[in-house]
Amino acid sequence: METRDIFQNISPLDHRYSVSERPLFEALSSWLSEEASIAACVKAEIALVNAHLSLRGKALTAELRDTLRAAGDRVDPAEVYAEEDKTRHNIRALVNVLKKKVPAEFAPLVHLGATSADILDTSLACRMKGCCLKAALPALVRLELLLCAFVEREAETPQAGRTHGQHAVPITVGFAFAEYVSRLGKSILEIKRLAGQLRGKLAGAVGAYNAASMIVSDPEELERLYLAELGLEASEHSTQLVEPEYLLRLLLEYNTAFGIIANLADDLRNLQRTEIGELREGFAADQVGSSTMPQKRNPWNSEHVKSLWKAFMPRVVSFYMDQISEHQRDLSNSASQRFIADYTAGFCLAVSRMTAVIKDLGADRERCLANLRGGAGGIPGGILAEPAYILLAESGVSDAHEIIRKITLKAEGEKTSFAEALASEPAVLRAIGGQLSKLGLLSGEAGPAETRDGPDSAGPPEETALWWFEKPERYNGLSVKKARGLAEKYKKLMEELNV
Repeated sequence: METRDIFQNISPLDHRYSVSERPLFEALSSWLSEEASIAACVKAEIALVNAHLSLRGKALTAELRDTLRAAGDRVDPAEVYAEEDKTRHNIRALVNVLKKKVPAEFAPLVHLGATSADILDTSLACRMKGCCLKAALPALVRLELLLCAFVEREAETPQAGRTHGQHAVPITVGFAFAEYVSRLGKSILEIKRLAGQLRGKLAGAVGAYNAASMIVSDPEELERLYLAELGLEASEHSTQLVEPEYLLRLLLEYNTAFGIIANLADDLRNLQRTEIGELREGFAADQVGSSTMPQKRNPWNSEHVKSLWKAFMPRVVSFYMDQISEHQRDLSNSASQRFIADYTAGFCLAVSRMTAVIKDLGADRERCLANLRGGAGGIPGGILAEPAYILLAESGVSDAHEIIRKITLKAEGEKTSFAEALASEPAVLRAIGGQLSKLGLLSGEAGPAETRDGPDSAGPPEETALWWFEKPERYNGLSVKKARGLAEKYKKLMEELNV
C-alpha cells in the first residue's frame, strides 16, 4: 500500500489534528477513514452471505462465521483500489476482490440480490452509528460532565448578568454555565436517540425488491436477516437509496450541538477580555501567548472552537442538498456524501478542544464581584435599579419605573452610587424598605449562604434598606437553585447514557 508522510496531506484533519489530537483522531479514523469505509462494505457483504445461508438452512456455526469474517479481514483496500482502476466501479471492485477471499462454495452468494446502495448506504449507517456511540457521544458526555462540575463549583459565585453586552441584573457564574449544561445536555440525548434510528436496506436497484424476489420467497425477511447481522433495521421505504432523513437528522443535531459549543466559546472568549477578566483558560508553564508580546495569555482555545464551527457549520447546506435524488436515484450525492466524515471529525475535534478548555477553566471570583459591584451604566450599584422599581411598584406606586429611572439619572449626574441617590429620596426608600421587610430580606435569613449576614443593626426600614442595596450579589433570584438543579439533573442523565 502507498504510504505518505502526514505532513504531505492536504487536509489539516490529517496532519495538524492527527498529531495534536491523536487519541481522538485514532478513534475517529477507525470509523471514518477510507480503510474503515471499505472494511464496513466488506462487513456488509459478509452479512449478506450469512443472511443467504440462514435462509437456505445452513447452520451458521461460530466456525463458519469466523471463516467468513477472516476472509473479509484479508481484503486489502489497496487491492480494491487496484481493481477499481479496471472496473471503474468501487463496489464491483470490492465484490471481485472479496469473491477471491471467501471459500469457493460461498463466492456466488457475495452481493447476490444487492445493488451498490444496499451496501453503501447500509455500511454508512453502520459507520455513523458506531462513530457516534464510540467516539462522538463519549466526547460529548465528557464535556457535559465537566460543565456540570464547573456549574456545581461556581453555583454561588456572584456575576453580573449581561444583555446587549451591558450589565443587566445579578446572576452567578454557575447559573450562566447551567445554560450550556441544559442546552448541550438535551442535544446529547437527541444525538443518542437519532443514532439509534439510522437505517439500512436490501431492497435492490429501485427499492422494490425485484432482484431478491428472484432468489427468495420473502425478500423482506432476507433484508431483515441481513440488517440484523449489522445491528440495523430497514428503511421504511427505499428507492435505490435509504431515505436520507435518518442520517440528515443526526447530522443536523450534531450541528445543533456544534452551535451550542461555539456559543459557549464566544462567551468564554468575551469573559476573558482584559477589561472583564472574570474567567481564564488554563495556560501551561511553557506556553507562549504572542510571538512578540511576552505578557499575552490569549483565549486561543475558545477562539479555535469558534473557528472550527465557522469552517464546518456551512456543510449543513450540502447535507440538505443530499436529500434530493432524481426519481429512484442519481449520483449527485456520491462525492458530497464522502465529506460527512470530515464534518463529523471537525465537530468531534471542536468538542475535544472545548473539553480541554473547561477542564482547566478558572473563575476569578474577586474580579466577578468587583465587576458586579462596580456599576451598571456608569452607576455603582446601578444594577439594583430593577428590584428598587419592583419593590416600589409592589408598595402601590404606579409610576415606580419612572421614579427609579430619575434616581439613576441623578446618581449618574452627581457621580454617586445608586444607594446614595436612593438615600436622598426618604419616601421612596421607606416604601422599598417596607417591602424588603415583608419579604424577610432584612432579617439576614433569606438568600444564599454568602448573603445571609443581615444588617449591622436593626432600625427603620428606610435605614436598613440601604444595607441591602450595598451588595448587588444579594439579588440573584433562583440562580443558585437553578444552577445546582440542572447540574445534578444532567450529571445523572449522562451517567445513565453509559457510553
